[in-house]
Amino acid sequence: MDEQTRRERLGYNIRMKRKGAGLTMRGFAQMAGTSHTYLWQVENGTVSIGFDMLCKFADALGVEVRDLIDF
Repeated sequence: MDEQTRRERLGYNIRMKRKGAGLTMRGFAQMAGTSHTYLWQVENGTVSIGFDMLCKFADALGVEVRDLIDF
């Protein structure tokens, strides 16, 4: 699996968890301490995400990091 595919799958997983929790992009970004623009980029696989931000996303969603990277 190439890097782009991994970014896209991670973004998809984050988006599905966010939507499943009933969170808007703007609201979730605020909970995670980032901008909705950055979150959009992550969810669309256009940027790489650092480990610390991945942990913040998982914490805000109430899931384990492994739940987001299970691909």
